[in-house]
Amino acid sequence: MAETRAPLVLASASPRRRQLLELAGIRPDSVAPADSDETPLKNESPRELADRLAREKARAVHAPGQFTLGGDTVVALGRRMLPKAESDEEVADCLRLLSGRAHQVLTGISVIAPDGRQSVRVVTARVVLKRLTDEDVARYVACRDGIGKAGGYAIQGPAAALIKSINGSYTAIVGLPLYEAVSMLEGLGYRRDAAR
Repeated sequence: MAETRAPLVLASASPRRRQLLELAGIRPDSVAPADSDETPLKNESPRELADRLAREKARAVHAPGQFTLGGDTVVALGRRMLPKAESDEEVADCLRLLSGRAHQVLTGISVIAPDGRQSVRVVTARVVLKRLTDEDVARYVACRDGIGKAGGYAIQGPAAALIKSINGSYTAIVGLPLYEAVSMLEGLGYRRDAAR
């Protein structure tokens, strides 16, 4: 008789995280977005924020007997953290700030096993945008792809044409460092099912 696999719950509303997991042959059994206050604490570094939010989001929806995966992405210019842009103006402000400069994308990931063991990592990638013209900014703002995205852009969309270079995990920039996520799940005993 085949061993029953514990279910996997994705503690994120991000369709990109789900798609990335599916690329690795992992289909979450359910999605339960965690409602967390993402405001940085006083003197909290970008790395500390990504770590804390990943932990909190996984813990918020975890129940015994299931695997839970939570994550969060922070875009930072030095110690300055950029918002998840909620308006065209915020997208434009973020792009102007990042224009021609290197910045960090930090994605925290947390996996909790059915028995409560927890594994947490923060993966950092370096991204350089080209020097943007006013026309570049206006064109990207008009496509509305930056709304709701950390730093006001999504690397897997039209913004890809604005990226001069990246150093680090592409999937971490998208929102889930896939190598680390799979390693962490398997390290805590998650079995990928070939038939799924």
